[in-house]
Amino acid sequence: AVLGIKHGYLIPQEKKAAAAMFKGEQYFAKDSFNLALNGNGADYEGFEAIIDQYGSTSAGNLAKAYAGICYFKMGDNEKALDLLKSFSGSDDMISPAITGLIGDCYVNMGNVKEGISYFEKAAKQASNEVISPTYLKKAGIAYESLKQYGDAVKAYTTIKEKYFNSMEASDIDKYITRASALNK
Repeated sequence: AVLGIKHGYLIPQEKKAAAAMFKGEQYFAKDSFNLALNGNGADYEGFEAIIDQYGSTSAGNLAKAYAGICYFKMGDNEKALDLLKSFSGSDDMISPAITGLIGDCYVNMGNVKEGISYFEKAAKQASNEVISPTYLKKAGIAYESLKQYGDAVKAYTTIKEKYFNSMEASDIDKYITRASALNK
């Protein structure tokens, strides 16, 4: 019975979902977020329809991430937040980036403290030279906006010490100096 369900239903559903995603990914790459999200009215239904039809597949899960990013880019932080939080993944690149984007949604909605917690979580999840320094820097800037300069210095110093080869590290000293001066 399990093999029948897997090969008779789940695998074909996964293939259909992946095929449906192709055109949406093309629209997404061209920054046509509304088309990617809602379809073109002809041969592509949109990420929302893919989520509804194939939400239990891995392609449907990825559609949630794409749809969340589309809503974020279109300025709808609440819808973006719902979709991004429903995405589940465990890889070292996409999952931390989605976690960081959830932080961006919270910051845009005025909940800076919650945003910072997601930035720090994303940096820790990724633990790499590309994503971690980006979100640590965002956390530092957010801490500064809350006048928590000591915490900002910690975030910036982590970039300098742990991710010294990253792009963010090239000018991090000015951030450390500014936050340190304001911390007095």
